[in-house]
Amino acid sequence: MFSILIGLTLLMVFAYLGWSIIWIAPIVAGIVALMSGMDLMDAYTNTYMSGFVDFAKQWFPIFLLGAVFGKLMEDTGAAKSVAYQITKMIGEKRAILGVLVASAVLTYGGVSLFVVVFAIYPIALALFRNADISRNLIAPTIVLGAFTFTMTAVPGTPQIQNLIPMKTFHTSPMAGSWMGVVASLIMAVGGYFWLVGRQKKMAAKGQTFKENNRSGSQEKSEKQELPNWIISLLPLLLVVVLLNGMKVDAIPSLLAGIMLILIINVSRYKIFIPSINEGAKGSVMAIINTSAAVGFGAVVTSVPDFDRITDLVLGISSNPLISESLIVQILAMITGSASGGMGIAMQALGDTYYQLSQTTGISPEAFHRMASIASGASILPHNGALLTLLAVTNVTHKDCYKDVFMVGLVIPTIAVIAGIIMASIGLI
Repeated sequence: MFSILIGLTLLMVFAYLGWSIIWIAPIVAGIVALMSGMDLMDAYTNTYMSGFVDFAKQWFPIFLLGAVFGKLMEDTGAAKSVAYQITKMIGEKRAILGVLVASAVLTYGGVSLFVVVFAIYPIALALFRNADISRNLIAPTIVLGAFTFTMTAVPGTPQIQNLIPMKTFHTSPMAGSWMGVVASLIMAVGGYFWLVGRQKKMAAKGQTFKENNRSGSQEKSEKQELPNWIISLLPLLLVVVLLNGMKVDAIPSLLAGIMLILIINVSRYKIFIPSINEGAKGSVMAIINTSAAVGFGAVVTSVPDFDRITDLVLGISSNPLISESLIVQILAMITGSASGGMGIAMQALGDTYYQLSQTTGISPEAFHRMASIASGASILPHNGALLTLLAVTNVTHKDCYKDVFMVGLVIPTIAVIAGIIMASIGLI
């Protein structure tokens, strides 16, 4: 137990310091193995790599197609077109709401979180400038719209955080719909009012929009020539309808979305190959990062006394949804990745929780939804997606983490609690 605690602490510290989990995870896994009396080479070449490869084998197609879909949406201008139209309809004076809704629509349509950041930021910059709202609120607004409820809670979202539990609990993307809807409302409404309140307080102190030249280059926020927004919206709708309405598997759903993007943007065929290539490259880094974390989880679960830890976790409460949510949230915090933390949890305890769903009367759908929601309530300063967002928006943790912490961790944690209560009284 001590070796696992040391390993988790080291993984969190190194991740916080910015060291890549790709090489930190196997090293820390080796430390855990040595401290537990396991054979080091066997723990790495067999246990660690089996966990790594099994996750990559199962999920790489979705990582790949999701990244290519998102990159094509970005490079054709389709993502920006949809986002611009949404913000235009909502109005420049309601810049926070516009950026929130635009980010949410793109994320729910299957666009990668990282692509959403790049697509939304230029629009958010222009809107916040025109509304004279502090640019320090741009990052928290994008976090709320893309990194929380549409990633984990809204029923049917094609994001990986909603798809991973399906294999373990034999569920669909719509699992725990009522729980998801309520959790989404808590995160979206609660986060929005927090940001609006912060906007008013900052304005009262004279903290309004100020240009930021920290990057040393002129930021561009002009609107480029964009395709028709209605046509651009079609691939997003197609993915959602196929995945949820027609119950088509995620792989053909994303493939259909990609094909539709290519068809409606055939006049821009010259960008197809480089765009697909870049999306494919991005997917490799994403799957390797997550697989590295899952490989660490495989070593942890093979520690001789791991059953004692399992009993300890399950004994936290008589309600297994509490222990599941807690372990997923903690592991996601430690690894700086919602999908990575959930991957470790499902590797370690997924089968146990599925068996509990068969014996306790709690629906597998409730376990699915709680694992998904809890994975997103985990944005600590070393979170990988947050670090990317801060780099793109040219702000620091000091500038905005207080608000990110509220909309990305505190309020989602409240949604986790609400979900557990709903499942406990049968509102799934």
